[in-house]
Amino acid sequence: MQNRINRKDFLKLGALALTALAANPFPPSPDDSSLPSGVIGRVTRDTVSVFKEPTWPEGETVDYLRNDTLLNLYYSLTPPDGPPYNPVWYRVWEGYVHSGYIQKVKFRYNTPVDTLPKTGQLCEVTLPYTQIYQYSISAGWQRRSRLYYQSTHWGVGVDEGPDGAPWYRLYDELREDQYHVPASHMRIIPDEELTPISPDVPAHEKHIEVSIQEQTLTAYEGDQIVFSTNISSGVNARPDPNGLPWDTPRGRHNIHSKMPSKHMGDGDLVADGSDLPGVPWTCFFTSDGHAFHGTYWHDNFGIQMSHGCINMRTDEAKWLFRWTTPVFKTPIENHQDWEQRGMGTVVIIK
Repeated sequence: MQNRINRKDFLKLGALALTALAANPFPPSPDDSSLPSGVIGRVTRDTVSVFKEPTWPEGETVDYLRNDTLLNLYYSLTPPDGPPYNPVWYRVWEGYVHSGYIQKVKFRYNTPVDTLPKTGQLCEVTLPYTQIYQYSISAGWQRRSRLYYQSTHWGVGVDEGPDGAPWYRLYDELREDQYHVPASHMRIIPDEELTPISPDVPAHEKHIEVSIQEQTLTAYEGDQIVFSTNISSGVNARPDPNGLPWDTPRGRHNIHSKMPSKHMGDGDLVADGSDLPGVPWTCFFTSDGHAFHGTYWHDNFGIQMSHGCINMRTDEAKWLFRWTTPVFKTPIENHQDWEQRGMGTVVIIK
């Protein structure tokens, strides 16, 4: 049987992280310390360089960090020669890392519930990552890929895990099967967190404008701007001549399908960056699968990054999910309720 990461192991990891923070107090920040003490970052790509100084694009590399490495982020800074689309760097133990592939994370443990509804209860990961295990009579508990901080999933049951503690059984709508993660690593999302924003505003008065050139999203109620942020749209590429291009389609669209959790990718649960279970707060606006959604695999907003979707910061994607129509209805009464369909908010991409 493979080695497994259980709740005790994660508690040890959290304690080590806190010990490291106490042993290495944050040095004074040269730009007013925009990060609070105790911020932790997770490396989200195969390799990230640590530079001696925050210089771009060339600089002296002093170390390389592998995917899922956890870092103490001492402070952030924006040097004048940083990349214009994302000038933020972090000071770390050995030097500096650019923020583009660092996800800010926390260790937040949760008290497990005794039962989950068979129709599904939305949950989110509240640790930097948690390990998936699947059980079969022939092979026992088998380790698969990981689920990441702020990703969302449908919990459908509570079982005893391989460490004897409560584990939540999650249903994967793409694979149409189930797997388990430690219950203490998941926060139950109450229905009231999904209530609509500005429900008194007529649906036809809401619309979204996305600028590909500026990499921005602006939400309007009538002529009034109610929200604006930078995003990452699709890159200008078509690696597969028989497949869809990776740029985001311009024109007028409507949100027509909303899912608070969506498994995107090929569904093989292999941690190679191409499979993305639990993509949070998806709002689809084309029949080819283009959507607004939260993003846990980069923090490089302001530059084209995706295969056609509109990548957003997770909290901002959640706001958009609640503000747009069709309205996602709770409580969940059956599995069909995991997706809400209908002709919804206008999306203008230019």
